[in-house]
Amino acid sequence: MQSIAVIDYGMGNLRSVVNALEHVAKKKHKIELTSDPDRVMSADRVVFPGQGAAGDCMRAIDEYELRETIIDAASSRPFLGICMGMQVLFEHSEENQGTDCLGLLAGQVRYFGDTHHDTDGAKLKVPHMGWNQLYQSGRHPLWNGIDDGERFYFVHSYYLETTDPNLVAGECDYGYLFTSAIAKDNVFALQCHPEKSADAGLQLLTNFIAWDGQA
Repeated sequence: MQSIAVIDYGMGNLRSVVNALEHVAKKKHKIELTSDPDRVMSADRVVFPGQGAAGDCMRAIDEYELRETIIDAASSRPFLGICMGMQVLFEHSEENQGTDCLGLLAGQVRYFGDTHHDTDGAKLKVPHMGWNQLYQSGRHPLWNGIDDGERFYFVHSYYLETTDPNLVAGECDYGYLFTSAIAKDNVFALQCHPEKSADAGLQLLTNFIAWDGQA
């Protein structure tokens, strides 16, 4: 039986992620919520979720002594980042007056702004919260069975601006297009919450469980 480690570093209630994975795994995979580096590194696949502020997230990662574990896992096995678990894979976030992140991938995390508008000038709420369409940027195994433009659930005030267009696996429109999914080698990550995204989110998690880490 293959195992999937969900990294627990004290940032938010992760039970919904575990429950969704257990639902799609159908007892054919062992799902373990853990903060133990050895347990993470012994897993066949790793899920890296996260909620809250970037500065708190990075401090928690270091307090739990998980920085090198996350870096190693993202370099060696199928790896899924969710929400803050996507943002902190990059170099820097504007949140908390500037936060240095893990620096695994090229890009910056930007603030939508206190006054954010759509193309017609209508004010948009920040945080970006609720259902929105996710437009796929090319084919990827994790998009199998999911329609282009399918709706996923978002809740965030900061968004990724990557300097590497080859990383972009999906985009979302909230006043302008922003990167909402990235893929590189064995890493796939999303700004949205697949565990809260009904059938489309469950399909993505199903695809992750079956994914061999190849694009």
